[in-house]
Amino acid sequence: MMRAKIIACLDVKDKIVVKGTKFREHEIMGDALALAKRYSEAGTDELVIYDITASSKGETVDPEWIQSIKAVIDVPLCVAGGIASIESAEKLFASGADKISLNSPALANPDLVDQLIARFGADKIVVGIDSYFDDARNDYFVYTLTGDEATTQETKWRTLDWVKALKEKGVKEIVVNMMNQDGVRDGYDIPQLQKIRAIYDGALVASGGAGKLPHFLEAYQEAQVDGTLSASAFHKGIVDIAELKEYLAKAGLEVAGY
Repeated sequence: MMRAKIIACLDVKDKIVVKGTKFREHEIMGDALALAKRYSEAGTDELVIYDITASSKGETVDPEWIQSIKAVIDVPLCVAGGIASIESAEKLFASGADKISLNSPALANPDLVDQLIARFGADKIVVGIDSYFDDARNDYFVYTLTGDEATTQETKWRTLDWVKALKEKGVKEIVVNMMNQDGVRDGYDIPQLQKIRAIYDGALVASGGAGKLPHFLEAYQEAQVDGTLSASAFHKGIVDIAELKEYLAKAGLEVAGY
């Protein structure tokens, strides 16, 4: 039986939860501690905190603030935001992070991925990929420093090539942030997920596009993802986590609590 992992995401800017559309035009969603507690109590399987501007500012998500988040939840916590060294990772783990996620720092220094896996183990290291589909080239490309429009740029990597490189490094979990679908709530990019699933056998998490219950089910059934991450659909009350879990369980998926 396929297992469904539901992940609630908090994109934070200056410690306030925000959400945009296609990584732009961010609006304030609320207090991070309050939302973290809400999703923990609602039954999310994991909470992800993304400090979306940390890398573009040359900063790292605040460990003391992460400790305050951890104090109000009882679910696993994954943290991302400017983690560019062993030392910064150590501080976040000491503050209660169960996993850390790299995105722009991994692109800037791919060796960092190897170093973190060697130090903490592959089960604690996630790599996020901000992937954009370019119509003119009919292909997906990886972007970096996407938390700020002024710093966002395309990298040298095709998305599938970066996935292959991460697999070779022993990365056991990737989160694919589908930039074209982000905040639109028209569904995940199933064709992209299928292409990635065909070459990557680690844990694959879909991010960007969920707006109704069937969107989540499609990702599991059609792309064999291991987890679905959502932000605005949860923040705005469009999708209820308990209702989502019940829906997926009735569809035959293995769901925690059902």
